[in-house]
Amino acid sequence: VLRNNGSQTRYYSLRKEGSLSHSNADLVVEAVKGLKTDLNEVDVLSCGTSASDQSLPSHTAMVHGFLDSPMEIVSPSGACCSGIHAMKYAYMSIKSGEAEKAITCGSELVSPMMMARNFEAESRSESELESNPFIGFEKDFLRWMLSDGAGAALLQDKPNENGLSLKVEWIESRSYAHEYETCMYSSADKNEDGSVKSWKEFEPSEWLDHSVFAMKQDVKLLGSTIVPLGGKYLTEIAKRKELDVSSVDYFLPHLSSNFFRKQVYDQLVADGMEITEDKWYTNLVEVGNVGSASIYIMLEELFNSGRLEKGQKLLLMVPESARFSYAYALLTVC
Repeated sequence: VLRNNGSQTRYYSLRKEGSLSHSNADLVVEAVKGLKTDLNEVDVLSCGTSASDQSLPSHTAMVHGFLDSPMEIVSPSGACCSGIHAMKYAYMSIKSGEAEKAITCGSELVSPMMMARNFEAESRSESELESNPFIGFEKDFLRWMLSDGAGAALLQDKPNENGLSLKVEWIESRSYAHEYETCMYSSADKNEDGSVKSWKEFEPSEWLDHSVFAMKQDVKLLGSTIVPLGGKYLTEIAKRKELDVSSVDYFLPHLSSNFFRKQVYDQLVADGMEITEDKWYTNLVEVGNVGSASIYIMLEELFNSGRLEKGQKLLLMVPESARFSYAYALLTVC
């Protein structure tokens, strides 16, 4: 898995003995503090994650509990797209005139779910793994890819007074859940017919035996579906938005694994949408797959790299394999 995903470094909010150093909400609060903005001027807080600390209250409510200012909150749920869905809510709030400033975030805390102790009951014997190797692989596939982390962005109705800004031209999102079965899941298990069995349907004694709360991936379905669908959707957007990809200066694709890098490039070429690799900006090798936070972390790194110039175009791509959703966004440096 490591050889294929290409990650050299990953980050875990864990101490050496395995206890948590930060909750998911803690990570977001640290990212929000990094914005160095007056929270009394913020109208909306919108935070996406696939790994909230609890089912209730909502993730954003827990984040807001650490911030000393009243504001509207919203908590998009899901997987990788939840972070950019949070961004779209903030963007629409400002575009509609309902808000002047909004903070949007993506964050993940997955390492506690991926620790070996969570799989011991299911993998008691070597003979079990030999007879059903997918017990290990469908979970190990994610265990050696995912990182903990958070990113935050301030959206407002005017550019920065000092320095560069990124103007949101559009954010487009599409779900294909009506066409495809579940691919990545947690707090559930997948039946042979493709349906999903919720943790609520299991006896408590079965939760550990089936690693119900682990994050799992149908790898075969992922490999055959994730890239072609993303290419199909981008082609539709380009036609509708009259987007000429040759005008894009930086392409920021959220890649779950470098295994997909060449496939994404080849798909773009096949669709007549080639974006040469000298325009790609990724950080998967350095930080791992941070799910819904990945696009924020990439943007932050590029924004502060000194490479951006006014007028440049940034195209963001965020695929989500959970039930196959995609989001693209176009930003202009100003």
